[in-house]
Amino acid sequence: MQKINREILALAIPSIITNITTPLLALMDVVIVGHMGSPVYIAAIAVGGTLFNMMYWLFAFLRMGSSGLTAQANGADNGIESNLVLIRGLLVAIIASLIIILLQNVICKYALDFMEVEKETRELADLYFSILVWGAPAVLCTYSLSGWFLGLKNAKAPMWVSFIINITNIVVSLILVFVFKLKISGVATGTLSAQWIGLIIGMIIAYKKYHPTIPPIRVIVDSKELKRFFSINTDIFLRTLCLIAVTVWFTRVGSQQGTIILAVNTLLMQFFILFSYFMDGFAFAGESLCGNFIGAGNKTGLHTCINALFKWGTLMAVIFSIIYFLGGSSLMSIMTTDDVIVEHSKEYYYWVIAIPFAGFASFTWDGIFIGATQTRAMLISMATSTAIYFIMYFTLFHRLGNHGLWIAFIAYLLTRGIILTLLRHRIRPKTNTII
Repeated sequence: MQKINREILALAIPSIITNITTPLLALMDVVIVGHMGSPVYIAAIAVGGTLFNMMYWLFAFLRMGSSGLTAQANGADNGIESNLVLIRGLLVAIIASLIIILLQNVICKYALDFMEVEKETRELADLYFSILVWGAPAVLCTYSLSGWFLGLKNAKAPMWVSFIINITNIVVSLILVFVFKLKISGVATGTLSAQWIGLIIGMIIAYKKYHPTIPPIRVIVDSKELKRFFSINTDIFLRTLCLIAVTVWFTRVGSQQGTIILAVNTLLMQFFILFSYFMDGFAFAGESLCGNFIGAGNKTGLHTCINALFKWGTLMAVIFSIIYFLGGSSLMSIMTTDDVIVEHSKEYYYWVIAIPFAGFASFTWDGIFIGATQTRAMLISMATSTAIYFIMYFTLFHRLGNHGLWIAFIAYLLTRGIILTLLRHRIRPKTNTII
C-alpha cells in the first residue's frame, strides 16, 4: 500500500469511529429515560437534544477552521502559529459559550415556542436545557481542540476523548437516575459531567503530547491574522446555515405529508447519515493531509493526496451503493418493525441507492478545501446548491410529491460536488503554484 494511503487510513479510521460513537451520547440519554415509565421523558429529551444539536451545529466552524489553519501551520513547521490557532479557537469558544449561557432563557423560550411543545414536555425540556447549557464551554472548546488535533495529524486523540465522554455519560447517568432517582435531572447532569471530563482529558492530552504555550497577547490579537481567522470561520458559519436550512426544510416537508411519509423520509435519511459518517472520516483525513502539504509547499504531495482521496471516495460510493441495492427491505426491517413504513419506503428507496454517487465528491472536496482554508469557495458551493435545492423543490414537488423532494436533495448533493470541482484551481500550496 502506498504511503499516502496508509496516512489517509491512519486518519480516516479513527475519525469514522469517532463519528459513529458520537451519536451514542444522545442515544444513551434516550435509552435511559425510556425506562422511566412515561413517554413524556423521551419527548423532553428529544426536544432538548434537537435544540442543542441545532445550536452547536452553528459552531462547527470551530472544528473545521481550526483543522485547516493548524494543518497549514504544522506543514510549515510553525509551532507558534499552530499554538495561536488553538488559543484563538478556545477564546472564541469561551466567548460564544458565555453568550449562550447569558441568553439561555431567551434561547430556550423561543426554541420551545417554535417547536410548539406541550406543557408537561416543555417543563421537562426546559429543566434539561437549563442544566445541560452549562456544558456549552466544554462542547465548544472540545470542537476547537478536536480540529487542532486533526490538523496535527492526530485523529486518535478525538477518538479517545469521544470514548471517554460516552463511557462517563453512561456510568454517571445510570447512577444518578437509578440510584439517586434524579430522573431527567440525572440524565442531564450525567451528560454535563461527561462533556467537561471529555474536555479535561483532551486538554491533558494536548499538554502532555504537544506542550502548547500561550503567546503574548499582542501576538494573539494580531489584526491581520485575526481577520483571516474570522473570515474563514464566518464563511463556514454561513455555509452551515445553508446546510441547516436544507435539513430543516426536508424534515418540514416530510411532516406536512403526514406521519407515514415523515417516518419513511426520516428512516431513509439514516442511510445518508451512515454514509456521511464514513465519508467524513476521509474528508477529515483530507483536511489534515492537504493542509499539511499546502503549508509545506509540497505540490506533488498535495496532488497525490487529492487523487488518493478521490479513489477512496469512489470506492466508498461503490461499496455503499451495492450494500444499499442488495439490502433493500432487509435494511429497512432492521430499522423498524412497522410493515406499513417498510412497504411505503419501497417507492422511494432507489433515491437512497443514488446518494453515495451523488454525494461522495462533495464530501471529498469539502475536506480538501477546508485543509486549504478555501472556505469562500465552500460557501459559494453550498449557497448555490441550496438555491438549486429550493428551485428544484418548488418546481417539482407539486407534480411529483415526495419524489420531487428527493430529487431536489440529490440535485443539491450533486451540485455541491460539481461547483467545488469547478473551483479546484483555488487549491494551491504555499508556493502559490496552482495544481
